[in-house]
Amino acid sequence: MEFLRPYFRYIPYAIFSGLILCAVGVWVVVIAETPSGHVKVAMLNVGMGDSIYIESPTGERVLIDSGPDDSVLRALPKVMPFLSHSLDAVIETHPDSDHISGFVDLLKRYHVGAFIEPGIIKDSKTAQTLESEILDEHIPRYIARRGEVVDLGGGAELQILYPDHDVSHINQNIDNDGGVVTRLVYGSTSVLLMADVSQGVESQIIADSASSTSELTSDILKVGHHGSKTSTSEALLNLVRPQVALISVGAHNMYHLPTQDTLDRLDAAGVEVLRTDQVGTIEFASDGTHFRRIR
Repeated sequence: MEFLRPYFRYIPYAIFSGLILCAVGVWVVVIAETPSGHVKVAMLNVGMGDSIYIESPTGERVLIDSGPDDSVLRALPKVMPFLSHSLDAVIETHPDSDHISGFVDLLKRYHVGAFIEPGIIKDSKTAQTLESEILDEHIPRYIARRGEVVDLGGGAELQILYPDHDVSHINQNIDNDGGVVTRLVYGSTSVLLMADVSQGVESQIIADSASSTSELTSDILKVGHHGSKTSTSEALLNLVRPQVALISVGAHNMYHLPTQDTLDRLDAAGVEVLRTDQVGTIEFASDGTHFRRIR
């Protein structure tokens, strides 16, 4: 030990430096966890699927869908507070694999306060595996129905616009049309999230909202079914009047989405289009008055 004696005098400095680093680390976490006073909404780049992260002004966090694989585990930490592994709720819009596969691994790694779903029964292997994981983690479950509101805190809320009826036994070939449609509202700003529903369901939502057309008006539209020609009707666009449309889609996908028909309708309506296959994860923040793009 004699040969170490010259270095002993540096021990106090090393301890002091270590304490400083620990303090800095603590403050980094504290700052990251401090509510921003803004609503954040991010469409995650998960390939050919959907996953949308929402954070309220008071720090509540919701994930809508989880994409087709474990890509969500790489995309989510980039928009969440540093080292956070807690979600107040997750929402399954419908049980197709491109919307729920990522939940299987996510539920093992994140604490989830509630699982919200349309209640569609599907016998796919992915849906069954997810079912087992929800039960294993003892996550409280809730069925989404029109008229319900998820209070996110700080004046932000997630309004359930659809489904308006029991969709538990919907034909599995058309389970897109049992999907959970929501509208995020904060102050005078809003985002309409259309899941994968078709124009037929859009017409139903329009009819249900006839007494209050402002229920659909939104700054940002999450385009239905990845830009399929069977969604995003002219009638819907005329009521929503979005400034920006978000499309979650995989590059060079086999379905050739988004379709030119949908892109033409958006262009005719004067809507700016942002696509995950072109720009990656897309993130906006609202102060309750207007949205600004931050990613």
